Amino acid sequence: MAPPLEISIPSTILSSDKNTQPYTLYNITLRLPLRTFVVQKRYSDFLALHSTLTSLASSPPPAPLPAKSWFKSTVSSPELTETRRAGLEVYLRAIAEGPDRRWRDTSVWRSFLNLPSSSGSASSAKNELIAARQRGGLVDAGSVASDPHIWLDLHREMKGQLHDARLFLGKRDAALNAQGQHEAGANAKRCLIKASGLLGNLEEGLKIMGEEGQRGGEGKVGAGESRRRKDLLGSARVERDGLEKLAVSLAVKSQNSPSTSIASSTTDKSALFGPNVNRPAGRVLGAPVPETDKTRELDNEGVLQLQKQLMKDQDVDVESLAKIVRRQKEMGMQIHEEIEYQIGALDKVDESVDRVKGKIDVAKKRIKKIN
Repeated sequence: MAPPLEISIPSTILSSDKNTQPYTLYNITLRLPLRTFVVQKRYSDFLALHSTLTSLASSPPPAPLPAKSWFKSTVSSPELTETRRAGLEVYLRAIAEGPDRRWRDTSVWRSFLNLPSSSGSASSAKNELIAARQRGGLVDAGSVASDPHIWLDLHREMKGQLHDARLFLGKRDAALNAQGQHEAGANAKRCLIKASGLLGNLEEGLKIMGEEGQRGGEGKVGAGESRRRKDLLGSARVERDGLEKLAVSLAVKSQNSPSTSIASSTTDKSALFGPNVNRPAGRVLGAPVPETDKTRELDNEGVLQLQKQLMKDQDVDVESLAKIVRRQKEMGMQIHEEIEYQIGALDKVDESVDRVKGKIDVAKKRIKKIN
């Protein structure tokens, strides 16, 4: 078993950046078996770490984080600086040396301390993503995928799912019986659904990274790296769409191909139903819903995931339609206000016309008297 990580915060310094207001940096000293290094972090970095660890582990770390002070600043108060330094040191040591490994086994903790990633980073990222989905759905999953290291792990996982889907489709094409085709097709559909979910999480995570960079803070990835990752997602999306089309085409091909093991002979039908017995035309009341190309090769879990994905897409469409309806409503209200304004203006014109007409009539009467 590896020895526990030795963490201490022996000192603090003030930032020397002239473009921003001064703030306190905490020098975190990390002692590893082969080397020792220092990481500098602000108090806001600790706040972000605490929030993320609490979200991932569903419970706060064993030691409380020192509270934020609204009336004092560590820049002008040495006592507050020392108190917070000691509290942050206790906070980090409780996570690093405690018996519960939930918080220190996350990639967020290792990224915060600039520790090398472990060999099980892909499985750890996958577990964090599953936990985020169980807690809060797509938003939490996107926040988990916004970590650059986890993003790469999830991208490798997605590529693996696409590779497995391609292999299963090849096995289904080469299968000699209906059972083998069904099993391989179901596995391929399951891999494609998982890949689609991971692709959505990766897109959401990359979007969060871009928004953090646009808010003026330091982006987690550079502009070039962001474009490269967008290209990776674009190629993965094209590959997924191609595999889905291939799965549908193979399903249609397997349906059209004759199979003596599946098709029943006319003699067997006559022996079972009797001679001259035909199925009624049209819809039969109580008959099961016919299968589609998307659901034919799926099991119950796959159908459930497909239904959730379809419902999510429908929710997005409904939201877009609601935005359009609201925009049309606002335009209608503006048109109504403009019409009322024009009606008022026309009423004023009518009043002016009546007044001028009265004056003209009076002038005509005076002219007649003069004549």
